[in-house]
Amino acid sequence: MSITSTSRTQLSASKLTRSSLSNSHLIAFVSRIPRAEIQRWLIVLNELLPDNDVRLFDNLTAQQKQLCTLAVVANPDPAELRQLPNLQWIHSTWAGVERMLAELPAATELCPIVRLVDPTLAYTMAEAVLAWTLYLHRDMPAYRLQQASAQWLQRPYIAAGERTVGILGLGKLGALSAERLNANGFNVLGWSRHQRSLKNIRTFAAADGLASMLAQSDIVVNLLPLTNETRGLLNSARFAQCKQGVSIINFGRGATVSEADLISALDTGIVSHAVLDVFEEEPLPARHPYWSHANITVLPHISAPTCIRSASKIVAGNIQEYYKSGRIPEAVNRQLGY
Repeated sequence: MSITSTSRTQLSASKLTRSSLSNSHLIAFVSRIPRAEIQRWLIVLNELLPDNDVRLFDNLTAQQKQLCTLAVVANPDPAELRQLPNLQWIHSTWAGVERMLAELPAATELCPIVRLVDPTLAYTMAEAVLAWTLYLHRDMPAYRLQQASAQWLQRPYIAAGERTVGILGLGKLGALSAERLNANGFNVLGWSRHQRSLKNIRTFAAADGLASMLAQSDIVVNLLPLTNETRGLLNSARFAQCKQGVSIINFGRGATVSEADLISALDTGIVSHAVLDVFEEEPLPARHPYWSHANITVLPHISAPTCIRSASKIVAGNIQEYYKSGRIPEAVNRQLGY
């Protein structure tokens, strides 16, 4: 779907008016997301930045590309970023930036990248973590299989307080998810690279702490970003440290879990079920073994979708502050990957 002629005309007219303002700045929007979604971003961002001109990369002239010192991006094409040689910084509309860091062209290597930090995202993720933890806690996968064979069987009930949920990653998303689970009666553990303290949550850190947490958890929820340290973190060695029959929820990044090792752990019963929302390749290929595995629930990356209105307010606020004071928001640490 493309941007409608009416919307394009309205945007062009408003941009023409803006371009005559002395304090107007041309901002490139660089993205490979669907055109309908791009349209929504452009409309909202231009509403929130009335003294600026946020324009789709495809609609920029060669001269305008030279003038852009700031780009707002959503899964950008590195070849397009390469055509913006005067960028001072890049604002991502996504919380995860590992793909962009991997693809970033040399021309913008030193350009600061600011990722989206939206409190709304943490609440949305906490909601999803609770929902799918309850899905596993109340044996929904087993009931789904029973329905397929017309089997009427009531499974034993286990109280939430008797179920231990381990959270991998205690940043803003993980901390709020842990709090939400705790408020719903679960025994919650948390792990991070460095020791953190959370109210009512027993926390662990470093390699020894990870092994200890895995050994106690009935359900493990992965919310870790993808870094050199977390790539393939959940592998056969880690699964061997888990409780027999542990369940896995991966809402972090697909590459933090070894696909082959997870399938092997499921087939041998080390892992009883896995809820997967993120994958090394997205969309998940139709022939991927995850689709047909009886003990895997596949989700199409929906655990914490970005709210365009909420995210745009944060992006616009950061941009307005930059043009007012020259201050660039805290940028991604390229060594850490977030």
